[in-house]
Amino acid sequence: MSTTTSAGRAAPPTPRDDNKATGRWSVPLSDVLVDADLERAATDVVRSGWWSMGPRVAEFERAFADLLSVRHAFGVANGTAALHLALLAIECGPGDEVVVPSLNFVAAANTITHTGATPVFCDVIGPDDLTADPDDIEAAIGPKTRALLVMHYGGHACRMDEILAIAERHGLAVIEDAAHAPAGQFDGRACGTLGAVGCFSFFSNKNLPVGEGGMVVTDDEALAEKIRLFRSHGMTTLTWDRHRGHASSYDVVLHGFNYRLDELRAAIGLIELERLQERNRARGEIVETYRRALDGEAGISMPFGPRDGVVSTHHLAVIVLPEGTSRQAVQTALAARGVQTSVHYPPIHMFSAYREREQRSLPVTESIAERLLTLPLFPHMSEAQVAAVTEAVLASV
Repeated sequence: MSTTTSAGRAAPPTPRDDNKATGRWSVPLSDVLVDADLERAATDVVRSGWWSMGPRVAEFERAFADLLSVRHAFGVANGTAALHLALLAIECGPGDEVVVPSLNFVAAANTITHTGATPVFCDVIGPDDLTADPDDIEAAIGPKTRALLVMHYGGHACRMDEILAIAERHGLAVIEDAAHAPAGQFDGRACGTLGAVGCFSFFSNKNLPVGEGGMVVTDDEALAEKIRLFRSHGMTTLTWDRHRGHASSYDVVLHGFNYRLDELRAAIGLIELERLQERNRARGEIVETYRRALDGEAGISMPFGPRDGVVSTHHLAVIVLPEGTSRQAVQTALAARGVQTSVHYPPIHMFSAYREREQRSLPVTESIAERLLTLPLFPHMSEAQVAAVTEAVLASV
């Protein structure tokens, strides 16, 4: 039976064992709950004897597609595989360019590079909105541009109406990195379903955690067929099909990969999917508590206030520190109080692997990158933990 906190949030199910993964942190950056339902789902898979991609993956795919109201969903090994498959499906390759925000996880640029294409970095809108700037996206487009790969930063939808209009004017595909945004919305449509392909991650710190894993979604039949083939070695039938006697042989029609999801993670994903909407709401309530306590205090600001037509999943709780503040000193002070923090993200164009390439000017990204700080956020945070974070931040800045 669930209970309710004084803040009105549904209390999380009681875990069967104390969580030992948080280590020395009194407030870890993220956390997962393991309960009897998850244990049972995992045990059932182990006992079934069928661990590779099979019926539970298919069920997870159907349920995820239904949630997003999209025709096709493909479970994959991780979010990086999802991005790679999306790029391959739109036939991105050598000689092509893909416009992508630099304030981003490096997987976006790495997957572009692995297709033989070149990432062209664009700027973000500003300290109040850390998603890709549509004006700078358009400025970055050139004769070799094949696609726009945009990320719904922290679960907040990009300016998709403007981005899709730009793509249509230039004849470009749009890939949505929706790793932070399962069940997020823009103008009544699910994040990940507005462009040609949407990509999701189910890493342990994500809103829908399974450990590793991801999903690729599309409404395009031709793209779906390419994703299906590239996901599993380019084979025309799968092991599960042959096991059930639905096929006895296979052909290989393209040079694919093993990017499949397994039954164990799919079983966990089905349980987590049932809890996703409630947990997204809990995240949002915690973020609003942070906003009331921190936004405008001691020179701190907090991006992503309410926006008409946008339903955020609140994957991240990010603050912008005052100019001239040493982020490292703030993080050290917070760590001394047992509060774990992180940075989302070091700009990709400043990493060694990308720094020596010819780069466009990204003044907004570079002006705010050193001031970003990610605070702890997970749906079962207690009110005491949230208060401990806000008090520690105000004492440390």
